[in-house]
Amino acid sequence: MSEQILNLTLQVWRQKDAQDKGRFETYQANNISTEMSFLEMLDVVNEDLIHKGLEPITMDHDCREGICGTCGMVINGRPHGPRERTTTCQLHMRSFKDGDTITIEPFRARAFPVIKDLMVDRSAFERIIAAGGYISAPTGSAQDANALPIPKTCADLAMDAAACIGCGACVAACPNASAMLFLSAKVSQLGLLPQGQPERLTRVRDMIAQLDAEHFGTCTNFAECEAVCPKSVKLEHIARMNRDFFKSGILHRPPHTSAGGV
Repeated sequence: MSEQILNLTLQVWRQKDAQDKGRFETYQANNISTEMSFLEMLDVVNEDLIHKGLEPITMDHDCREGICGTCGMVINGRPHGPRERTTTCQLHMRSFKDGDTITIEPFRARAFPVIKDLMVDRSAFERIIAAGGYISAPTGSAQDANALPIPKTCADLAMDAAACIGCGACVAACPNASAMLFLSAKVSQLGLLPQGQPERLTRVRDMIAQLDAEHFGTCTNFAECEAVCPKSVKLEHIARMNRDFFKSGILHRPPHTSAGGV
């Protein structure tokens, strides 16, 4: 496909901090190559704003290779934009047409307060991981790949879950602002492997407790999370996590007391 030049109108959310009310502002993005990524297009717009002595648009980005998960923004009402299995940094401008109007917003969730413009604070995810998203059992030095008899089905599911980059698109897409897809991926990638078994039930209990403390919404199976996940993490991980959570409640139930309350 040959390179084309686009002239676009951008409706961009501007907000100086979490306390600011915020508003949309209109910008023109002219002479944009269809070979540019979405972030490169915003770079061009920011260079023009700086040249005019105006405040550039604040946005999150790091690797620009679809790995780090920091580039999340809502583009025309969809986290990461119109293409499936694509992060914002991997979205190319050939997905749009000359003359298009593009609306760009930050992720909207109580647990993701706006830092500035399109950048939100996703440190709640880090606190959830710190609550139990690790293996503390000593496993010794690295072993040969075939030393542990792990069924291929389990290994494949664990790798699929580990693909989650923690971008938060699932939260932004969910009408409840639930983070269950993110959490279940982090639980599954450890709980499906032998090394993760000793802490499997305490892990899910502790991480869900932290999830609730961060004020994410509950999961009611809208499935919007799976639809927008750039790494195609599946809803089945949520079902697996729920089963482990119920087991943890049974195994860690407080002992019965006598009628006298002793």
